[in-house]
Amino acid sequence: MTQASFPDPQLLAVRILKGERAAVASGLNLLDNALPQARVCAAQLLAALSSGQWLTSGHVIGVTGPPGAGKSSLLSSLIREWRQAGKKVAVLAVDPSSRPESGGGALLGDRIRIKTSTADEGLFIRSLASRNQLGGVATEVWPMSWLLLSCFDIVVVETVGVGQTEIDVAEISDTVCYVAQPASGDTIQYLKSGIMEIPDVFAVNKSDLGGAAQKTAAEIGRSGSRPDRQEGWHYPVCLVSATHHTGIPALIDHLAQHRHFLDSAGLLEQLRFKHQSGWVMRLLKEEFGSFGMQLAGGRSSINERLNSHRLNPFGEYEKTRHQILSRFSPADSSELFIKKEETL
Repeated sequence: MTQASFPDPQLLAVRILKGERAAVASGLNLLDNALPQARVCAAQLLAALSSGQWLTSGHVIGVTGPPGAGKSSLLSSLIREWRQAGKKVAVLAVDPSSRPESGGGALLGDRIRIKTSTADEGLFIRSLASRNQLGGVATEVWPMSWLLLSCFDIVVVETVGVGQTEIDVAEISDTVCYVAQPASGDTIQYLKSGIMEIPDVFAVNKSDLGGAAQKTAAEIGRSGSRPDRQEGWHYPVCLVSATHHTGIPALIDHLAQHRHFLDSAGLLEQLRFKHQSGWVMRLLKEEFGSFGMQLAGGRSSINERLNSHRLNPFGEYEKTRHQILSRFSPADSSELFIKKEETL
């Protein structure tokens, strides 16, 4: 694949900012491409999309919970309410990866279950495989969510629903919504595992089950007094029913209230910078280990550079990768990486 095969990052950014669906899809495909030339173009694209409002605009919401809790059905109801209110919504539905011998792709089940109008220009849904990441989200979700944040009011990241390992969504989202299922026995188990420390808003789905739903809501409510919780936020527990479309407006209101809480307390920009720095550190360590990070000056040095380039963290990540790769070989690191890709 040649450089000419990739779209011009500057022109593509202009189209994305206009909300052109084809351009958004092209941009996401570029971010999902691991070829060295594509990574360079992706960094240039995100830099072109960045602005002073990038760290304070929009709302990134993570939706997580156990399988069978009704996350996709609930998300359909939320989307309906948001769209009726005139909000532009993008969804990154992270599906389980198939077995490696089957290609490792996404099963795409969530995209099928989210019932929406295909003609809605204000809604964009992208499914992608988890790549068997234990945290419940793929590494590509981080830059993808930032691209979508540039042209949508609300960006939802729905995790695969694998249970107690779904913690990475908290390192991407402004607000995490945990969807619980009544009478499943999961609530107590998650309380013990610590996963219940992650959400900002709880939604007990299938509230039409009556007493079972109320019992689950009460159990979750009793977990809200731990000292690790954020001071000033009350961690609401909402009884909802995606089937009967009840409790949805109240849930949306609580999600919006948390976004307002972060903004009014001056925490939103701080949280987003913390998240993007965390992802850069994580990806560098996964690829190069602690030794490789030391070649780039260590965590403190990398963090200082990220702090100086808050509007282009992905570009700084690519620069740091190039710096580390150049220390392993005197040859041009991009050419070295291309040769490696061609032999796979």
